[in-house]
Amino acid sequence: MHILFVHQNFPAQFGHVATHLARQRGVRCTFVSERAPGQSGGIERIQYRVRGGAIPRNHYCSRTFENAVWHTHAVYEALKGRPDLRPDLIVGHSGFGSTLFLRELYGDVPIVNYFEYFYQPHDSDMDFRPDFPSTELNRLRARARNAMILLDLENCDVGYSPTHWQRDRLPTAYRDKVQVVFDGVDTTIWRPMPIPDRRLNGIDLPKDAKLLTYAARGMESMRGFDVFMKVAKRLCERRDDLHVVIAGEDRVCYGGDHMVTGGASFKQWVLAADDYDLSRFHFLGLIPPADLARLFNLSDLHIYLTVPFVLSWSLMNALACGATVLASDTAPVREVIQHGKNGLLAGFFDIEGMADLADRVLNDPGGYAHLGDAGVAMIRDRFSMEVCLPRLLSLYERAMANRRDEIA
Repeated sequence: MHILFVHQNFPAQFGHVATHLARQRGVRCTFVSERAPGQSGGIERIQYRVRGGAIPRNHYCSRTFENAVWHTHAVYEALKGRPDLRPDLIVGHSGFGSTLFLRELYGDVPIVNYFEYFYQPHDSDMDFRPDFPSTELNRLRARARNAMILLDLENCDVGYSPTHWQRDRLPTAYRDKVQVVFDGVDTTIWRPMPIPDRRLNGIDLPKDAKLLTYAARGMESMRGFDVFMKVAKRLCERRDDLHVVIAGEDRVCYGGDHMVTGGASFKQWVLAADDYDLSRFHFLGLIPPADLARLFNLSDLHIYLTVPFVLSWSLMNALACGATVLASDTAPVREVIQHGKNGLLAGFFDIEGMADLADRVLNDPGGYAHLGDAGVAMIRDRFSMEVCLPRLLSLYERAMANRRDEIA
């Protein structure tokens, strides 16, 4: 069997699946992305090159679709140049439209699409934070941004989304076509483990200090970085024993924070807005998975905040490591965390309430350790690779079987 994976990046959501199939099952796997060509763990990587994209003359609301078409065509051209490739199944990330034109190359080969997010201008990430209001044009654009996703929903044989909340944002007419299957947490990396010392990225943390942690790909309003810093400041004012450790890059991955920061990064803007004792704040930058797992294991309390948007892998990884997690009481989080059972929830904007709850945990970390234990058990039972990979493979097999039945 030969499976073709298509994603703008490598390895993204598909790398661990392709590696498992290639190494454990002898399946031929090819991965098409913008990354450099080569071989990785038995996977052939093919590079596609985008030759154009949206320009200022394009309408603001149509630029996402214009860019997606260029990606789609680039994937098509890259694979057209490889007539030796004849996949039995195509798996691709929707939104970039990368699999749309492949019907013209591969005919009846079944297509499975991964549907991560369907944009909505209201009751969504766009209007959740009144302190960061969306513009009228951005609200209009949100409707147009779904154009390629809708084409993928129509074109694919089967789709899947990682959570029920994400699947249920899709139009009702297509939901029966989309299954809920999570990406899978690698519990050989993300797991509870003994940590002999408190050294992180060259930082020696005091042995008797309480550690409050935060992790995100970028420091931004969508992930509540500014809210976290206000909570952390209040805790530092109450406690002499607290140190705050933050993993992530000084960049914005989602949203339009640049429109309010006056040219500064969001981190710079947040730090300039208040008086922080930065001797007790440790910014680690982007760190390798092994170091992040170490951080989660050292944490006395990990805070995770998000507006209604795609869940971060960091939340699942922190739970898998047994960290006590205090998270925002928002819809996507509630699918994973039950307050008082496997974590704690607080209102996204309730800074004082969040600080009070965090303070109680930091006063008695051992008294809340059962939440971390329950988080580990939940990840292993529902979200681990051991559980999710068989579900993904079953989805792939059903897509191929259904296509064979249609042809017959």
